[in-house]
Amino acid sequence: MKVLSLIASSTEIVYALGCGDNLVGRSHECDFPENVKSLPHCTQPRFDVEGSSKEIDDRVKATLQSALSVYEVDEVMLADLDPDIIITQSQCEVCAVSLDDVESAVESLSGRKPKIISLQPNSLSDIWNDIEKVAKGLSVENKGIQLAKTLKDKVHELNQSVKELPVKTVACIEWIDPLMAAGNWVPTLVELAGGDNLFGEAGKHSPWMDFKVLKDNDPEVIIVMSCGYNIPKTIKEMKVLTDHPEWESLSAVKEERIYLTDGNQYFNRPGPRIIDSLEILMEILHEGKFDFSHYKSGWIRL
Repeated sequence: MKVLSLIASSTEIVYALGCGDNLVGRSHECDFPENVKSLPHCTQPRFDVEGSSKEIDDRVKATLQSALSVYEVDEVMLADLDPDIIITQSQCEVCAVSLDDVESAVESLSGRKPKIISLQPNSLSDIWNDIEKVAKGLSVENKGIQLAKTLKDKVHELNQSVKELPVKTVACIEWIDPLMAAGNWVPTLVELAGGDNLFGEAGKHSPWMDFKVLKDNDPEVIIVMSCGYNIPKTIKEMKVLTDHPEWESLSAVKEERIYLTDGNQYFNRPGPRIIDSLEILMEILHEGKFDFSHYKSGWIRL
């Protein structure tokens, strides 16, 4: 069985199920585990991905306004790979290649048509369901059930360890310019880690927000988890926030509780490493209480 995974999280799911050898191709964003980078990538963005968060946001919006998809499928590569199964998503049109694009590319094939598995994770429970969905599609259904159970049990275990610890109010930032709070599964992760999430609603898309709202709610902790941004790139982008005239008035700034995370590898990948994201939140919110070895690689204090 030949598998083409077009989202980073599903690639990680395939490997976690022990089916990595079945992969014949990936998306341009699939980069974990390391050896997946040796596979040909079958997608690419239609815009320049370099630049500030404001520049990228403007380019994405301009692309969508032109009635174009943000990403495109290499139809020649798709035909050459000749997969039996394609895994894609319909959750976010600006995060990865869309289901419509994949279906259109499949229709262009002159030979047999591969089966399409489309994922739509909006909540933490959706992630467990998607793991089982992928496993069923790869004919390893029992492995999927077991993997989902193992991850759910780990989440429960971690959550139990914060039950008696102090709770801090938290703002999770998914995009810096324009400002966006983190939604979907992140609010649930914050609560499980022992925090009080102020912005974004579990199971719903990440909302845009105004700096005034951030200031008025004045969270005790601010965690930046910019989608697609690693820590060095996030550091460069933080000037947008730190230069704001009211930045220094925030309690989180005064108390030195501003944290930057690797939003590319964690938080924005709804797969097995969502556990790592929960552990990172626990290390941040209860600094000194937990050490899962994510400091510096997964998060830093600004």
